[in-house]
Parts: sequence; C-alpha cells; structure tokens
Amino acid sequence: MSTSNLSLSRRLCDLLGQVYPEQDVEALAEEVIDAFWPEGSHRRKQGRKPGNNLWSEKDSVLITYGNSIVDKAHKPLDVLHDFLKRHLQGVIHGVHILPFFPFTSDDGFAVTDYRAVNPQLGDWPDIQRIADDFHLMSDLVLNHMSSQSAWFNNYLQGKSPHDKFFYEASPTDDLSAVVRPRTTPLLREVETSDGPRHVWCTFSHDQIDLNFANPEVLVEMLRIIRMHIDNGVRILRLDAVAFLWKEVGTTSIHLPQTHAIVQLMRLLCDYTQETVVLLTETNVPRTENLSYFGNRNEAHAVYNFPLPPLILHAMQSGSAEYLLRWQSAMPPAQLGCAYLNFTASHDGIGMRPAEGVLPPEEKERMIETVRSIGGLVSMRALPGGGEEPYELNCSFFEAMRATFNGEDAYHLARFIASQTIVMSLEGIPAFYIHSLLATPNDHEAVERRGMNRAINRHRWDYAELNARLADPGSNQSLVMAELSRRLRLRGEQPAFHPNATQFTLRLDDRIFGLWRQSLDRDQSIFALHNVSDETLGISPMAVNLIEGDDWMDLLTGEVISPTGEDIVLAPYQCRWITNRKAE
Repeated sequence: MSTSNLSLSRRLCDLLGQVYPEQDVEALAEEVIDAFWPEGSHRRKQGRKPGNNLWSEKDSVLITYGNSIVDKAHKPLDVLHDFLKRHLQGVIHGVHILPFFPFTSDDGFAVTDYRAVNPQLGDWPDIQRIADDFHLMSDLVLNHMSSQSAWFNNYLQGKSPHDKFFYEASPTDDLSAVVRPRTTPLLREVETSDGPRHVWCTFSHDQIDLNFANPEVLVEMLRIIRMHIDNGVRILRLDAVAFLWKEVGTTSIHLPQTHAIVQLMRLLCDYTQETVVLLTETNVPRTENLSYFGNRNEAHAVYNFPLPPLILHAMQSGSAEYLLRWQSAMPPAQLGCAYLNFTASHDGIGMRPAEGVLPPEEKERMIETVRSIGGLVSMRALPGGGEEPYELNCSFFEAMRATFNGEDAYHLARFIASQTIVMSLEGIPAFYIHSLLATPNDHEAVERRGMNRAINRHRWDYAELNARLADPGSNQSLVMAELSRRLRLRGEQPAFHPNATQFTLRLDDRIFGLWRQSLDRDQSIFALHNVSDETLGISPMAVNLIEGDDWMDLLTGEVISPTGEDIVLAPYQCRWITNRKAE
C-alpha cells in the first residue's frame, strides 16, 4: 500500500474509531474507500491542503427548486436551464437545485429514492446539462428519509439490510432534552414484522430518521455521494446534519459522532480528483454553527444563518446597531473555509440564530412588522414544553415593504440595499430565486397547501416571467437588472474575494460599513450601506481614504476625494468606494 493510501486509511480508521469503537475499523475503512471510489475510479495521491483557491470573487450561488419556473411544454429542469442561460450567464456561477429526487412531502426533503431524479422534473442528463454550465450544488438529505420509501417499507417488513437503517426509541426513554425544530411528537409508532416499534422523527412523521449508529447507513450514504459527484455535483449540502447522531438522554444535536462523520466526509472530499466543496446546513446560534468548520477539517463552508434576521432588523429599524455589533465579533473564516451569505432561502427567516443577539422586544417588533404586510410565523417546541417563534415566513422582497414605522416609498431601494450587503461581506453570496425575481408573498399557495413555507415557494409561469423581465417598469425587471449589474461589478473586484480581509467600520449606527482588502493588498473597497430613510454624510477622513490614491464609487462612477466634501448617502444608498478600477 502506498504512503498516501496508508495515510488516508489511518485517518479514516481514527475517525471511524471515534464513531464506531466496537467495530473492526480497518475493515470498515476499506468498505468506506470501496464505496467512495468503486472499481475503475481514481483519487488524488495526496489530500488537498486548505487554501483560498476553491472559490473567487466571481462566485455566487442561486438557490432554486427544480420547478420554481414552469411552462406547459417542457421539463422543468430544461426550463430552469434555459432561464439560467438566458438571464444569469456571467452573473451567477453556482446553482443550488433544492432536492430534485422523488419525494412525498416537505417539498423534496422527504426523499423516497436518493439515486433517482424526480420524473416530474426531468432526469440525470438534465441535471448534467446544468452542471456543464454552472457549478452545481445538490442536497444530501442524510438525516431522514420518507416513510413511503422502499428503505422504510423494507424496515417495516424486517428485510435486511434496511431492517436496521432507522432509529428507534421508546416512549419511556428520557427525551426531555432533545432539541427540536418542530412541534410534532418526536416518536411515531409503527407496526413492523417484529411488532410495534417507535421510530424517531426529528422533523415530521413522514421523515423517519436514519440510524447512523449502524455503519452500513454511512457506507450506503457514501455510495450515494459518489453517484452525485459522478453526475456533476460539485457542492454537497449536508441538510440538517446537526441532528445526525441521536443518543437518549442528550440533546441529540451537535454530538461528537456527528462532527466525526462530517470530518470523515471532508477527508474523502479532500482526496477526490473532482473539486468538491462540503457545505453544512445548521440553522442554529453562531457558536454552534461555526463549530462545523472544525479545525479546518470539517465543512468547507457554512451558512451565515444570523444574517437574514439581522439584515431584516437593520432595514426595518433603520439602525445597523445589532448587525454591526454581531459582525464586529465574527471571526474571519479559517484558511480553506468560507461563509455562505444570504438573506432568503426556501425556508423562512430563521429566528434561532438571532438568539443572544437581538433583544426579545426587537424580535417582537420584527414579527409584528412582518405580520403587518401579510407574513406568517412558524413555531418550534421547547425542551420541557412550550413554544417560541422558529422562523418568519415571508418573501424577503415583501419583508422589505415596511419598516417599524410602516410602509413608505423606499421599498425597492431598501430591498436592493439588503442584497448589496450580502454581496459586500466576506464569504460567498447566495440568492434565493424569489429574491432575484422580486416575488411577492404567495398566499394562495399557503391556503392550497396548508403550510406557512409555501408563501415563499411561488411557481412562476415562464412566459409571464419573461414578459415581466422584458418590461423595464416591473419590479422583476428593476430588481433583476440592478442586482445583476452589481454582481457583475463584484466579480471584477479582488477585494471581494470570499477570503479577502474584512474590517467592520463604526461610523454611524445607520450605516453598515465594511473595509475589504484583496489578498495581495492591492485593492481596498469601503462598502457603505445606509439602512435608514435619511440622507447621511460621512467625512472621507472617517473611512481612512489614503491620499495619493484615486478613489471612486464603483456603483455610481463618482470620483471621491480623500480630502473633499462629505460622502453623501441617500436613503438606502450603498457605495463601493475603491482605489482600483475594475480591469
């Protein structure tokens, strides 16, 4: 065995020993290697070292369902591909297609078959065509599977190997400490060939949790990852990964075995010939979320979950006080790691990440404001009983319609400013398709489908959408054009590399200000965002513009003098002031 293979095997054995101390870890390591690199496939001789070359300032991600845009003549994945090429080529470089597998509920997150594409969307060749033109992200819904899947049916019938694939517990177990994102009962009683059993359901009774204490589950999941990589996937989103390992008497979230499994997946990705990025989805407070970077040996990227509620609060309150306070304390991502920045996703605007950051009274004002423009609120169960707000359900575009003082004339400007903050921050910006398309709340979908999250999962008719994008006065055209312009500009600035230096500026609580500097220190950008409806002036000296350099605002083309008059920001105006023109 070569030295590199020996190194990989030893590290695998160490991680597997942490998770499965009772197993023959050497034999299990060979199983893992064979699953991830089946006969005929090849791996790197040495693992990738952490570095800043997995992404660049040109990278950004669109988040979409495979059928967010439809017509009556073509497969939805083909419609999506046409939309991407027609409207976003050269603007967006990565595409996260939310679960595109056969499913029974939760809009794709109750998967029945990890190896198939939902035939109502298309097939693997359609996925591959998108992957040929864009950096493709897929969901690994690894915590749970549909109650109507073949795997679970086999479990009910006692058929090997799936008879040991799902996690069981007893109603008499002490489950009081378990952290839940839902209010439904944790256990579901089912009838099996061996009699009644209670299966663990973190999310819903149609989503049965897999039993990773059985190493066969892990090995099978690695086979599935390999198949996705072979079909063009280059970013693996580990959905709900924090809940992966369960243990009666504990919180069953963020347990050491979960982190060891993420480290194992990272190790395998570091040895793939393909460049594969691991992204963890952990909608939890900051310290817990950042723990998934590990010591540069877990996720390559983590969602910056506090951003949505904090940006929403800043824009609604007219003060960036809490956003500034939080950002000032945020560490730069470790070498080889990056934040994924966003304001909206297919889920609601999570409130848990705001814990310890926003005072209760400020959260209550946000909730009242969102409700005033037709938004909804979803709750979560608390350990020991009771409920609290888990997320706000509202399109982010609609959430920008009003401030704490009510509706005004600045809806579009406020929304554009909120998305510009995402572009300016250290990390990779991501945009939900309904943000780029200025989609309003879909109340009809909520009523028809009976779920709050449907409010932000509108399905556009492609002909109608193209007509709106062709109309220069529509919200869809205005928002798409301006966000596309800013994204193209951003992609030309080395100071916006996801790992470029960042420093939070404390100028005025109404201004969210950042200093970004390129890795080679050649370019600086002072990104200033007015989150208020007031016109503000900032002295050039306050932002430390160096005399002798030529400074200009990339967004307006205006020349800025280091010793001149105040830099004026109109209500909700953003400025990217740089000493280096785009090449």
